[in-house]
Amino acid sequence: MSATQRVALLTAATKLHNEGRLDEAERLYAQVIAANPRDADALHLVGVIALQRGDHDGAVALIRHALACGLAGAHAHLNLGAAYRAKGLLTDAIAQYRAALALDPRSSAAQNNLANALQLMGDAEGAVAALRAAVALAPRDAAVRSNLLYALNLSAELSPDEVAREHRAWGASVEAPRAAHANDRDPARRLRVGFVSSDLRTHSVTFFLGPLLEGLDRGAVAVFCYASGVRVDETTARLKSLSDGWADVAGDSDAALAARIRADRIDVLVDLGGHTSGNRLGAFALRPAPVQVTWLGYPNTTGLAAIDYRVTDAVADPPGPDDARYPERLARLDGCFLCYEPWADAPDVTPPPAARAGSVTFGSFNNLSKLNAPVIALWSRVLGAVPASTLLLKSSPLADPGTRALVERRFAAHGVDPSRLRLAAEEPTVRRHLARYADVDIALDPFPYNGTTTTCEALWMGVPVVTRAGDRHAARVGADLLSRVGLDDLVAADDDAYVARAAHLAHDLDALAARRSAQRERVARSPLCDRAAFARAMAEAWRAMWRRWCAEGG
Repeated sequence: MSATQRVALLTAATKLHNEGRLDEAERLYAQVIAANPRDADALHLVGVIALQRGDHDGAVALIRHALACGLAGAHAHLNLGAAYRAKGLLTDAIAQYRAALALDPRSSAAQNNLANALQLMGDAEGAVAALRAAVALAPRDAAVRSNLLYALNLSAELSPDEVAREHRAWGASVEAPRAAHANDRDPARRLRVGFVSSDLRTHSVTFFLGPLLEGLDRGAVAVFCYASGVRVDETTARLKSLSDGWADVAGDSDAALAARIRADRIDVLVDLGGHTSGNRLGAFALRPAPVQVTWLGYPNTTGLAAIDYRVTDAVADPPGPDDARYPERLARLDGCFLCYEPWADAPDVTPPPAARAGSVTFGSFNNLSKLNAPVIALWSRVLGAVPASTLLLKSSPLADPGTRALVERRFAAHGVDPSRLRLAAEEPTVRRHLARYADVDIALDPFPYNGTTTTCEALWMGVPVVTRAGDRHAARVGADLLSRVGLDDLVAADDDAYVARAAHLAHDLDALAARRSAQRERVARSPLCDRAAFARAMAEAWRAMWRRWCAEGG
């Protein structure tokens, strides 16, 4: 094959590849490889196709072969890193992202991907540093800036005021001129409420959205969902059945999404994601609805003045400094700002494992990203206070040998022998995930970013959760949830009290067993699971917001 023919085939294949015609592109790449099995460009691009198809092993093999054949450039290392990341091999992914940065120090994508991997491994400060570098390189990249803002919530080194200031600075940079709305200003009519989320599937968000949609008085509220994610499952179908209107908007630009929402005459538009992945805050900045609200999926301000309210409660956000910290007005529900819907197929509660093992197992099924240095130090103190106890950590990054070794080193720095750690990767189904609580006696809540779904799941499975009430919303969610089920005795005010509460539970196995056997019923009868009362409270809050807008004339 001549050089001219090769270039022509690669050009045509790349065009097809960019158009998403993967089979046709692959056939042309294969012709190039047949003529020269060491053609690095073609091998790399076939590897990228394998990655897009979910063949992660094939992608790794092909891209590594391309590099061995002399392929140069940061892009190949980025793609190989993505393939390793998809396989759950974070240590290998980080090595590739660093290799990409060595070749192209100005690669925002490499810094962003490096940050993502570091965050997953529990290195919050390293992730923040990499994301600050990524933002400096690409200040107009909305996704990178949101990634940084999200990561700030995980840092134990920043005050609530510092984190809020960075959110507000972002919001000020994207605000659009205030828009007029032609919605009928009737304060008593049926409200059209829209929800925007990339997580309308089996996800932490929908364990709390589902009961709200089921509990709403549909004569007073019409529900519209704007699904900006591409993954769907049986939960998606259920949420569709609970909606009056549904739109798949993953392919819509922010302007197109805003136009769609405006055309649907939404009165109250609810953001469910904040600065989490796949968010559509850019559409909210265009103010497509007269009343805009953020709730549920993010433990901080969005930073947008275009969002009028953040729904919370007086435990998660006590009246005081938080009111001035955020551009949104805090709308505090009378009860909890959350209502939990347990998984329908949850396993039965089992006796505490200490009853058969003779020693206590502490546990956390939170993302490793929440296990910052102070958390590791405090949990090490807990293990020291309860001799022979062990700690079970379950999180998807623990499938990576390098991540497991890193976690062991972090605890060893505080005198914890690796034999006292039980490290497990994520389970493939919700039921099997919940079944692992049979191996946990006492759950430990991280900080300053508490668990939410994990706390509710542990409580439902009979496992008490020890939390420490902190100085911001993210650090008070644990106290909020426990107070709603009458377990205030598990809320600590400081580190010493946290250790004392955990040790007290561990040293009375009979009381632990009695607590475990009664806890599911306690949760089921608590306000945390009262969907009717919660839906009424939320609808009343929306109605008050709507009336205020009507009275103010928009």
